[in-house]
Amino acid sequence: MTSQSSRIPGFYKKSVTDRADLIAKWAELSADEKAVLNGKGLQPEQADLMIENVVGTYALPLGIATNFQINGKDYLIPMTVEEPSVVAALSHAAKLIRAGGGFHTEASDPVMIGQIQVLDVPDMEAAIATLEAHKDELMELANSSDALMLRLGGGARDIQQRPFPDSPVGPMLIVHLLYDTRDAMGANSVNTALELMAPRIAELTGGRTLLRILSNLADQRTATARGVIPAAALAVDGISGAEAAQRIAEANAFAIVDPYRAATHNKGIMNGIDAVVVATGNDWRAIEAGAHAYAARNGRYTALTDWHVNENGDLYGEITLPMAVGTVGGATKVHPTAKVAMKILNVSSAQELAQVLACVGLAQNLAAIKALSTVGIQQGHMRLHARQVATAAGATPEQVPVITERMIADKQINSVRAQEILAELNK
Repeated sequence: MTSQSSRIPGFYKKSVTDRADLIAKWAELSADEKAVLNGKGLQPEQADLMIENVVGTYALPLGIATNFQINGKDYLIPMTVEEPSVVAALSHAAKLIRAGGGFHTEASDPVMIGQIQVLDVPDMEAAIATLEAHKDELMELANSSDALMLRLGGGARDIQQRPFPDSPVGPMLIVHLLYDTRDAMGANSVNTALELMAPRIAELTGGRTLLRILSNLADQRTATARGVIPAAALAVDGISGAEAAQRIAEANAFAIVDPYRAATHNKGIMNGIDAVVVATGNDWRAIEAGAHAYAARNGRYTALTDWHVNENGDLYGEITLPMAVGTVGGATKVHPTAKVAMKILNVSSAQELAQVLACVGLAQNLAAIKALSTVGIQQGHMRLHARQVATAAGATPEQVPVITERMIADKQINSVRAQEILAELNK
């Protein structure tokens, strides 16, 4: 794949067919892969092999966010989402960050945490000391579960003990396995390793093992994204760039101190991240759980982002969050649309995918709080929402733009007004 720019002016103005043609050229899609974009994606027979009791499939829009430049490389971002304005807002924010040199990222090693619950331990201190003394043996046992993972450079990295002397059912010891899963999300590998370790841990501690399961608070597997937006690029509707930058910093501060605001602030971050996680066949529920737990890791739920005005008067943004995603295994290699989405994204490792997702979260957050603190969130969103309202009212594709503009002009974007205008058009 040759080096190309993700800066595609007027992409949103093109027809669906023209957009698909452009993306097919960008990603060098085969005829079959391009057909996936044209509705030839997951078929019922394939779906029947993925989950139980299949009766059909459920389609969602697949959009492309443009303008992303990350560590000097350009990306087009596939997103599966039903909410209007998410893709457009993300593309706009990426353009702003691009003006400041693009995103800069880093990611930790893809280390997941597996947990073994040990109950009825006769001597907690002795059990912890014994497990520490047998750490190498236990790690070797964990590594015996997956020879391929070892050959790829993954496997057990550490074993840690976390005693809880006062749980609702009495004392318990939680044993953590830190396990590098390389390019896999890793749930199956970690859980298999835990099952092999559990009997030996019971012997060593004199206790009884109960739960053996991966944790979705993957705080050993994080991704960080940073970006700077020149203040001048933030000017909008009579608001200077410097004032806009300060307003965004103030909006972020609100989410830092108030968990009620932080919940909505972080939901906006996940609007973008989840859409890419779904498009690539990864587990969006695991990513959601990890992100929100990480936001409360210090005992109080807070914002995942930091936005502030730097010494040059420009806006600086940063995000760090757990990012347990994979490029192999699961639906990523089974779902035909996920496979095409991964080809469009063109990442070479789970760590690279994690860094892209962190950038998506940072940009989506910028778009939301910029709108909220300047022109208001509804201005752009309601135009796109109006199209959905018109469509739901039964308008044809030709009638949707007319009804949309009429509702916006009337400042009445609702189903009743849409049906009234539709009735007039159909007379």
